[in-house]
Amino acid sequence: MRSMWKGAISFGLVNIPVRLYTATEQRDVTFRQVHREDGGRIKFRRVCSIDGEEVPFADVAKGYELPNGEMVVLTDDDLAQLPLPTARSIEVVNFTPAEQLDSILANKAYYTEPEPAGLRAYALLRDALERSGKIAIARVALRQRESLASLRTRDGVMVLETLLWPDEVRAADFEFLEQDVEVRSQELKMASSLIDSMTVDFDPAQYSDKYREALEELVEAKIEGHEVTAPPPPPEKPVTSLADALRATGAPVELESVPGADHFFAGAALVSLAGAAAFASFAGAAAAATRRRPCGSAARPTRPARN
Repeated sequence: MRSMWKGAISFGLVNIPVRLYTATEQRDVTFRQVHREDGGRIKFRRVCSIDGEEVPFADVAKGYELPNGEMVVLTDDDLAQLPLPTARSIEVVNFTPAEQLDSILANKAYYTEPEPAGLRAYALLRDALERSGKIAIARVALRQRESLASLRTRDGVMVLETLLWPDEVRAADFEFLEQDVEVRSQELKMASSLIDSMTVDFDPAQYSDKYREALEELVEAKIEGHEVTAPPPPPEKPVTSLADALRATGAPVELESVPGADHFFAGAALVSLAGAAAFASFAGAAAAATRRRPCGSAARPTRPARN
């Protein structure tokens, strides 16, 4: 891996020199915009809206548009004068229990690697964090933007995860929250039984991007010049009630003793059971619709790099 930032973890009088590495990556199939007729790549130019001239990248600045349409131009020199004390420092502000951090704030994760001179201090902080069950809350500036961040341990490495600021999280303002919905204890027991019957230990290796796999197969077939045929759709197994869902899982629950069991949570409330199958069916249908198109005679595509 190639480091993208170099600085230090600082708290109190302690400074631990580290490097940052991007911990995650998107595995999407990438495409170019091309001319449908001949496969030629589409190019874009930076053109000034006032004089119509193409603008070199060196002459491009940042502009803040006012409500009346006027533009305030900010140059790199203007931005360089702004105070950014955390430009080369992961400044630990405090420590907090890990369970108190709302996952909706999570943004992007980075691995930290200590420099040789800071290895001992790094290991000490890592082990102390892991033993305490806490995470460090810090400030850090990456790519000219200061972010709130957390430091936690994972597989022997301290992971820096940038966080959204509180005002960047939208409020859940929905009308149904104002409605008074009565849930009976028997119904709640049934829903809990269904959840229990579907509960397993989470293993991310058990899941894969089916749409991406189908897309890669489509591109491979195009490269080989083969006609692509869609697989038959999986047979549908409609479930009309929560009671049927529980019976299908084999959960040891006496549904007959629950009033209204055969009609409870019909349709939309069964998303927890049928959602995955419905999504897979939808993605398969989308891929199938694309696959039915005959191979064109335009420019021969380039084989995509497999990640």
